[in-house]
Amino acid sequence: MDYTTKLAYQSNYWYNDGLNKANIRDLTGAITSLKKSLQYNRDNIASRNLLGLVYYGRGDVVEALAEWVLSKNLQPKENIANYYIQKVKEKRDDLDRINQAIKRYNQALDYCYQRCEDLAVMQLKKAIEMHPTYVKAYQLLALLYIMEEQYAEARKNIRIAHKLDKTDDITMRYMHELNQVRKSRNIRLIDDKDTGKKKKGRQTVTYNIGNETIIQPVASGLKDNVGLHTMVNIAIGVIVGVAVMGFLIMPAVSASRQSKLNKQTVKFSDQIATQKSQISALKKELDNYQSSSKEAENQQQTAEITKTSYESLMTVISHYSTGDMSNSALAEELLKINSETLGASGKEEYDTLTGKIYPRVCESLYVTSQKNYQVANYDTAVTNLEQVVQMDEGYQDGAAMLLLAQSYEKQGKQDKANTYYQKIIEKYNGTEAATEAQNALDVQNAKKTKDNNN
Repeated sequence: MDYTTKLAYQSNYWYNDGLNKANIRDLTGAITSLKKSLQYNRDNIASRNLLGLVYYGRGDVVEALAEWVLSKNLQPKENIANYYIQKVKEKRDDLDRINQAIKRYNQALDYCYQRCEDLAVMQLKKAIEMHPTYVKAYQLLALLYIMEEQYAEARKNIRIAHKLDKTDDITMRYMHELNQVRKSRNIRLIDDKDTGKKKKGRQTVTYNIGNETIIQPVASGLKDNVGLHTMVNIAIGVIVGVAVMGFLIMPAVSASRQSKLNKQTVKFSDQIATQKSQISALKKELDNYQSSSKEAENQQQTAEITKTSYESLMTVISHYSTGDMSNSALAEELLKINSETLGASGKEEYDTLTGKIYPRVCESLYVTSQKNYQVANYDTAVTNLEQVVQMDEGYQDGAAMLLLAQSYEKQGKQDKANTYYQKIIEKYNGTEAATEAQNALDVQNAKKTKDNNN
């Protein structure tokens, strides 16, 4: 399996993984898998179109259009991306509403920076009404409700976000936070229940003043009338306390909450990228793919190989023209060249040189290898014959490969020998070399059978 085939295989593997995740509404996981698919093969049209659909399912219409536009540019004809783009264009009113929803979402973020949470909530509600699948809007609205301690509203919005995308990191964090809040409230209720049992059912009235809780026992029967004035005095005290709290304590508490809200909002805005327009989204995606570390590394390696190949080719041309280098040395330089990286003109020069030099060198090395084999100099024979096979695998109708296999067998490297014997039989069937290779394998099989019977 060559390098290109491996890349295509990996790209298709991650596409199938993304498709499976999209089918179970794991949109975040699908996005991750499909981006990996495109890292292995940027021209995988199916992956790019599916990535656009996943973005669309999350309400990220700008990102979806960016993927489909790229797909259309890569394959203008017979591309389902054309259908998706056309459908979006036909629904001009829907597209305008989505555009307005994105603007309201961005405005809500600005309001968060300005500590105007009420205005932000209003903008997000309108954004969701215009664009019901906008996951980011549900997440930000849930966060604002959490900070306002409106946990029921927060839970309702985060559940919708979870239905739209089952594994979004931000959604999962907010759900965890709400679960923690629920657990802590349940613990307080249990503690209050236990305390009530210890008091043997005594009824109380509870007042909250700032961070303090005042528990007032309630008498029953005739004692209610006797303590009427006392209750009035307590009520007046509570009113005065609330007034004092409003004038003195609440400003400090409000400032503290605003500071905390500001920090959390800034942190949240850093986690969620905002998109201003389709052009900026398209540029962002292009930059991401172009700056992919894996792709950059592959491009750098390819460039380096190409550079080395051209330098070696230029060296061979120069020495061949001046005649100051032997054919054997020229052949060694040509073997270092990766012809697949050469352009049309470079490939033409390469083919011309190999057509002139390789036959001469193969003939010389083959004759020398025969002599080496006859005097049991198998190591030198293997070295020379490997070079012959590299230059011309079928030299002398497989005779050079046969001699290489026989030399490996004499060295005791039976596995390598058998590999070449089998290759000769498959590629050069009907030749003398293939017949001898088959005889060699038959002898080995007969010997194994005999040894097993003994």
